Amino acid sequence: MQFQSYAYGKNHYHCDDVLPAVLRLFWAQVGEREERLTRWGELVGGEAYRVGAHVDQEAPPVLVMHDLDGNRVDRVRLSPAQEALMPRLAPMMAPPYEGGSWLEHYALGYLLADPGLYCILTITQQVVYAIHKYAPEHAHWQRELLAGRAWGATWMTEIQGGSDLGANRTVARRRDDGLWSLSGGDKYFASGAGLTDVAIATARPEGAPAGPKGLALFLVPRLRRDGSLNYHVRRLKHKSATRAVPSGEVELEDSEAYLIGEADKGIYYTLENLTASRLANAVAAMGIAQKARLEALWRVRRRSAFGAPLREQPLIRRDLVDLAVRQAGGTVLAFCAVQAFDESWHETPPYSSRYHYARFLSHLAKNRTAEHAAESTRLAMELFGGLGFLEEYAVARWHREALITPIWEGPSNIQALDLLEAIGKKQAHEPFVERFSALLERSGTPQAKRARALIETELAALTRRSARQAQWYGKQLLTRLADAATVALLDRLAEAAGERFAKLSALYACRFIEGEEYPDWALDEPGLGMPAEIEEEEEDHA
Repeated sequence: MQFQSYAYGKNHYHCDDVLPAVLRLFWAQVGEREERLTRWGELVGGEAYRVGAHVDQEAPPVLVMHDLDGNRVDRVRLSPAQEALMPRLAPMMAPPYEGGSWLEHYALGYLLADPGLYCILTITQQVVYAIHKYAPEHAHWQRELLAGRAWGATWMTEIQGGSDLGANRTVARRRDDGLWSLSGGDKYFASGAGLTDVAIATARPEGAPAGPKGLALFLVPRLRRDGSLNYHVRRLKHKSATRAVPSGEVELEDSEAYLIGEADKGIYYTLENLTASRLANAVAAMGIAQKARLEALWRVRRRSAFGAPLREQPLIRRDLVDLAVRQAGGTVLAFCAVQAFDESWHETPPYSSRYHYARFLSHLAKNRTAEHAAESTRLAMELFGGLGFLEEYAVARWHREALITPIWEGPSNIQALDLLEAIGKKQAHEPFVERFSALLERSGTPQAKRARALIETELAALTRRSARQAQWYGKQLLTRLADAATVALLDRLAEAAGERFAKLSALYACRFIEGEEYPDWALDEPGLGMPAEIEEEEEDHA
């Protein structure tokens, strides 16, 4: 790995010039957790970085269909390195259930970022979430999952419906013994297939109405109570990225299941889990972007062209500024959404405006961070020149991985539809306008005034549009509101963390609100594109 990556072997928490400031802004207890964040930064920049690359290139999971006696087992074989690492990563799931904060969980997820390794933890976390809130009678599973002795999964969508949960065909039948039987389901993109010990899955109870509100949520173990296999894994998917998590096709046929909570509230439980997963997607997107950025930052320090180090070239400096602006903006937006979720996650249906506001922010954050990650990793790869496109160097994988973040957990089209529903049915935009207008007014910077005007303009235009027209402009609304919120948050971050973030806020507004190129005053601003920790580090060519 030392010949493939500049960022390998570095403490990724100490190298980050954005995350510590963002955490101090939103998380009062961060000072008490510095030691853990430091240890975690060392792990994810070292062993986890190496194992993730090894699995991606050389040792993806393999499906084992039968045991030695010819019995169907449908189990995956992991690389021994991945198998040994995963239980050491499992403790990152525990903080919310041990009196801690979701901010800690997602901060650790951002630092890990590796989508394959993180996905296993995310889908396991969602099973824990459902059990903790709505099925405490299965607490024994929660203990096993949090300890890394078992793994979970979330199997919601089906081949004929994709993101349209209402199109699900899996039918749930109540049995005489109190369990349920799930049949007719084809969970065509089931992450964790072959690894999972217990999953949560959507199904429609017999007689329930059509559409998403007729769905219930179930706990589906890998094994029946008699020890036999409870469902079949047809095959694993061949993917262009995120190879560390096995994803496959799962057939549910007379599969034993346990109802989670109340049957008629299943869609609400499912959307709660989806919100938690979208936040994981958002922080992972910015964590991926940061890893690619770290690779690029060391690259431009170590290489020269046209008689000067790359980092001194104006065009390169412009790209480094772009990476810094996107990293700061996307990260602060993602963790603002995490904080809102942390403050509302104990709520159950019917929810208050506080929960709907958190859901509203999750759509903005999930969508915009994915866009920033895809562009940041592309640019980082470009900064390597021709080498950036070679799989033998770490930066190429980060771009592959980033391209997944706009798709998983709902692409921008779904985010736009969900945002419009949150506005139309729940008035979730009202607390957003109230809070962010107040932040922007207090800031009073030129960029804050432009951001506030943008919010007013976009929402006023929305009221004049028909439902069909609103959908036409839905993705624009997502992006524009996210960018206005980001300016407000960067200004707030500047108040707490210093002038650098004020400059990044002005640059963010120039680029993403005004649509202009970055002004040339940023060309020679010290510490803007190149973090001081990296700029001052002695080069080690060993």
